[in-house]
Amino acid sequence: MALIDTRELIKTYGVGEQVVNALNGVSISIDDGEFVAIVGASGSGKSTFMNMIGCLDLPTSGTYHLAGENVAELTADELADLRNRRIGFVFQQFNLLARTSALENVAMPLLYTRELEVSKDTQASAQTTTQASTQTKRLKTKKRYATKDERLAHAKMRLEQVGLGERLYNTPAQLSGGQQQRVAIARALVNDPDLILADEPTGALDSKTSAEVMALLTELNHQGMTVIVVTHEADVAAYARRTITFKDGQVISDQINPPMNSRSAKEPIHSGAQSEVKSEVKSEAQPGAQHD
Repeated sequence: MALIDTRELIKTYGVGEQVVNALNGVSISIDDGEFVAIVGASGSGKSTFMNMIGCLDLPTSGTYHLAGENVAELTADELADLRNRRIGFVFQQFNLLARTSALENVAMPLLYTRELEVSKDTQASAQTTTQASTQTKRLKTKKRYATKDERLAHAKMRLEQVGLGERLYNTPAQLSGGQQQRVAIARALVNDPDLILADEPTGALDSKTSAEVMALLTELNHQGMTVIVVTHEADVAAYARRTITFKDGQVISDQINPPMNSRSAKEPIHSGAQSEVKSEVKSEAQPGAQHD
């Protein structure tokens, strides 16, 4: 079943007296459990498409179904609820609260969740001082409002899942860039979403740390999470199983990537890897007003 299904998406913007077609008839289907990279030059339409599938913006025309729901038919409140339930966002600049601990940063989205599907593991962790389980299979119980202890226990479980169980009470200033991005990934996971949407997740990281973050996203995908990465970097896109390339608001290629057998998942990236996409990105840059 398709988790994401777009049909003839068009998005236009007015720039002075000029009309810019940021998206021009984009039809894409992404199944549950896929790992997809969205690539293209600046102005290609990839960031506009990310805003569409992230329910941050609506198309001028065309249809978008997320997990079977027609996004265009939802009210603003229903869209916000859909984003909170279905999508976990990871950003290039982490977007963590500076004076707040990693644990509280990760738990923050749960304050806006009207109902949390509390797992048995989380309930046990909230009631005892034992280490929270990092088990990825969620044993769902009935939906209800979560207590503060349960919110923090659920956040703790997610931080342990990304390898930061020893950094629960550190603020962002006390963490490296890679650790901050791991906190951001844990925050994206805390609402048990169907989809992780990562916008240039390695853009602010060095090569070694970038590889570690991509290895983590790959592992999450192996565990069943749908992951979509928007990137300029061909060697980042190579981690995905499928690459969709945008140019001038349209999809110009949609291909399955070969397995990454030639290098370790933890080998540094951005290190001169062969890159058709990178050369494509360089050659496609267009002058004038553009929308990613």
